Amino acid sequence: MAYADSPKYTLLYHPGIPGRAEFIRLAFEATGTPYTDLANSVSDGYATVRKACIDPDALSSLGDNPPVFAPPALQARGEGRAGGDLLISQTSNILSYIGPRLGLVGEDEADKLWVGQVVATALDLNNEVHDTHHPIAVVDYYESQKDEALKKTTDFRNNRLPKFLGYFDRMLKWNEKQQGERKREGVYLLGGQLTIADLVVWQVLDGLFFAFPEEMKARTEEFGLLLGEFYASVKGEKGIKGYLQSERRMKYSMGIFRHYPELDRQS
Repeated sequence: MAYADSPKYTLLYHPGIPGRAEFIRLAFEATGTPYTDLANSVSDGYATVRKACIDPDALSSLGDNPPVFAPPALQARGEGRAGGDLLISQTSNILSYIGPRLGLVGEDEADKLWVGQVVATALDLNNEVHDTHHPIAVVDYYESQKDEALKKTTDFRNNRLPKFLGYFDRMLKWNEKQQGERKREGVYLLGGQLTIADLVVWQVLDGLFFAFPEEMKARTEEFGLLLGEFYASVKGEKGIKGYLQSERRMKYSMGIFRHYPELDRQS
């Protein structure tokens, strides 16, 4: 939710694409936490993003914070040194910061560590998806590396994807056993309530359904708990359901998740 009354959190990322910032947006949206998505809600917001996050000569960022390597970054008002604003970057680092503050890391220290374990694994998968369409050089167009992309994607679909899906499926089954007869509001990877792990895994799955619809459809029977019950459960969570139906949820285009029919499973 983007508010005009100066919320505590400001998200700095590229405009118009979900990208790696989407994991952070989902955490805010799921918990109803006010935030400003700077490049998408302020007319000159992206100029600030570029200055704070993409300046190769910068020796500091937004005051006395250290330089940022690349977006996404998160500005937390009043949380820095001497009461100034804190600026942090890297998706996993931001999630580890906001997770406990938003109540999205489970009930104890073990839960928190296990949430981080699943999040790191899901972000690894996210990176591998990006490499399917840019296996040689990030700065080159997909069209200049199509042959290599097909080889990379074939291996990804046949070997890497089922390994990741199998792990998340096993996590769900483990959690079902751990929870036993305890009442739960949905299907979760850890504990009896939504965590950052659920949101990050769900986002990667959603992107995969867009990028490789035939492959994911073919995998649904094998990983029914993950791709069926879990996926639908998180999608229907309070906060997430409304967000997905809003204009704030940006469509996939030329970011991490891209749909090239020739890279998908062929019938």
